Amino acid sequence: MEQFIIEGGHPLNGEVQPSGNKNAALPLLAASLLTDEPLTLHNVPRIGDIETQLELLADLGVDIAWRDPHTVTLRARNLRHTTPNPALFQRTRGSVTLIGPMLARAGRVHLPSPGGDKIGRRRIDTHLLALEELGAEIDHNGNFTVRASGLRGADILLDEASVTATENAVMAAALTPGVTIIRNAASEPHVQDLCHCINQMGGRISGIGSNILTVEGVPRLHGGEFTISPDHIEIGSFIGLGAVTRGTLRIKGVNCEHLRMMEMVFRRRLGVKLHYEGDTLVVEDGQELQITPDVGGAVPKIENAPWPAFPADVLSIALVVATQARGTVLIHDKMFESRLYFTDKLITMGAQIILCDPHRCVVVGPSQLHGSTVVSPDIRAGMALVIAALCAKGVSEIGNIGQIDRGYERLEEKLLALGAHIRRVRP
Repeated sequence: MEQFIIEGGHPLNGEVQPSGNKNAALPLLAASLLTDEPLTLHNVPRIGDIETQLELLADLGVDIAWRDPHTVTLRARNLRHTTPNPALFQRTRGSVTLIGPMLARAGRVHLPSPGGDKIGRRRIDTHLLALEELGAEIDHNGNFTVRASGLRGADILLDEASVTATENAVMAAALTPGVTIIRNAASEPHVQDLCHCINQMGGRISGIGSNILTVEGVPRLHGGEFTISPDHIEIGSFIGLGAVTRGTLRIKGVNCEHLRMMEMVFRRRLGVKLHYEGDTLVVEDGQELQITPDVGGAVPKIENAPWPAFPADVLSIALVVATQARGTVLIHDKMFESRLYFTDKLITMGAQIILCDPHRCVVVGPSQLHGSTVVSPDIRAGMALVIAALCAKGVSEIGNIGQIDRGYERLEEKLLALGAHIRRVRP
């Protein structure tokens, strides 16, 4: 099992370029199944989950050609079969985005259970309910078989604003006759990227960026070319990194509209000093992190919720920043009942954290963190532990970093360029 060996306590300075949005790239790769013409995607991150999604598509019969390190062309002329490879399918949660386009293109898909981070129950009921509203038939006997027996446009109300369920419904509806309205739709930047790409392929989707999407089905989609947005989750990770390592960090090529809630929470709740210079976000040096109490001196709360609220995938990062800020804050993960369990690792490093229940913890700071030996349980907790190690006193060993590689491209190279003392150790 590969490890990071990190010597903390060194200020990080310099410029960093975020990779393309992982959570946009996964459904966009799946969208190649909606046409038999080439789809070219730019700014594709080279990370573990993307490689798995490409392996799944290649196994289904999609031709894949890399044009440069971050540009890939996919062409789904003919599908060999309609059963994704179970071993590959269970490696990543993003594999679930194959359901909608395969149903629309092939009329049938046989599904094993999807994989992904072990952060609690991650239901697929919303996906299946949306597809049933479009006219799909679903058989469940351990695994799932979804059949299209005459899909038709429908007025769909999702029972939760699920990102991947919205994406599956959009992709299925894009080739379904009639008009489909998706209410309580997710509206994250990655959902917006998918909708814009489908429109470039000849689709008709309106309401992009809102929680009501209207999809006018078309007989066919053509090929296209699309550039994936910068990963706002990675940008949030670097904001946290710059805040606790006390250097000047310049994050290049950001979309400030994707960062408004993160900026508000980091600045107003945790006291992080940052500013924009064009499309560069600067995390300033000399940070004096201070948690701002609510009116009347009440303990404030940082919580996740569907877009445009604070992203769930940045909550672990905010938690680490809170350990270095003066004051007390309640961290509330509404969405996943196991994500906060990684706090026991921060406690061993010296953080003052009280885990109240699976969804809430209280952080009291600042705490001097100390190097420790820990294991990464998932992508985002893994990155949070890297950030904690970089501001800790002494040397830390972080195991199971393959989890981190699933979501962050060339992480140690980017960190080394900023002055981090980090190395990868292979067994």
